[in-house]
Amino acid sequence: MKKILLSTALLSCFVFAKDVKVGVVLPLTGPVAAYGQDVLAGVELANKIMPKAKNGDTINLVVLDSKGDKVETSTAALRLVSKDKVVAIIGEATTPNTMQVISVAEDKKVPMIAPVASGDKLLDNKKYSSRVCFMDSFQGQKFADYAIDTLKYKTVAMVVDQANVYSLGLAKVFETQFKKRGGKVLKKLMISSNDKDFKAIISQLQSVKSDFVYMPIYHPEAALITKQARALGFNTPFSAGDGVNNKTFIELGGEAVNDFIFTDSFDYNNPSTALGKSFVDRYEKEKKTREVPAFAAMGADAYFVTVNAINNCAASLTSECINNEIHKTTKLEVVGGVISIDKSGNAKRPVIIKEIKNGKQSYKATVNP
Repeated sequence: MKKILLSTALLSCFVFAKDVKVGVVLPLTGPVAAYGQDVLAGVELANKIMPKAKNGDTINLVVLDSKGDKVETSTAALRLVSKDKVVAIIGEATTPNTMQVISVAEDKKVPMIAPVASGDKLLDNKKYSSRVCFMDSFQGQKFADYAIDTLKYKTVAMVVDQANVYSLGLAKVFETQFKKRGGKVLKKLMISSNDKDFKAIISQLQSVKSDFVYMPIYHPEAALITKQARALGFNTPFSAGDGVNNKTFIELGGEAVNDFIFTDSFDYNNPSTALGKSFVDRYEKEKKTREVPAFAAMGADAYFVTVNAINNCAASLTSECINNEIHKTTKLEVVGGVISIDKSGNAKRPVIIKEIKNGKQSYKATVNP
């Protein structure tokens, strides 16, 4: 009798199992494609590791390319909800474009979860939006403390992208904390995204003689500035936020970016959870390298948080339920560590300090919340 009941239960599960669509919108082409490609690699690998919900439902990814454009991002998010009928959205990669996904999510009442968009005010007064990364206030403050306490720096020159909300927000937080701790900002220079010639900027950096330079900007400009600076004999240490945490930055900068220090959200040499270790092993098997990009880990975390919410909504799988469960995430072990998400959608997780040595990312420290 027990065998018959068990078989009936399994048959019932098989018959009623269904496909569940999760949308993914990322910049897979365009100037910041490296971010989107890293995130997608993590999402797709996480889907291979956990392709089904606990009740047997298959999790299908619907992936769209935003091309790094705000209008394309908004259009893609609308299509995912209206045409593809996804129950949740993962994306985008940059803060400005994530704002477009949030607008659609809030209007259509479909949960979205941002893997790496760290702008402080991104989730203010939002109900259907969340993220798995830390906020800029956390990485900015902690790096300012690290510069003062560990690196013993007293003066800084800053390079800020005046057209980028990520850069402006992170710069403001860092500057406030650095000054609060007794440091001095000797110069703050403004650039614009897609600038190519930074000789004038470098000349001004040379004139102030600061202990280090802090550039909370994206990797294309950061690599060019560093490369051009070193070619002109400027040897002051450079540093940045998580906008430079990919292989493309190292490839673009070459030897010039050695000794570059930055904040990050994951270190493949020091995974702190069983899932993190198995993810790195699986990544190595598929990609032939253990160098898991931090944004890939964050993409995976966004996926695992979403699936955890789907599992908790098995009895009533609606976007409303999934959204509520995402915001109830408590001490969930994911790839990047143990994560909790509060009612506002913000995540609590450590920040990692790294340095580029011999063309590779090298772990320096972990700073916990």
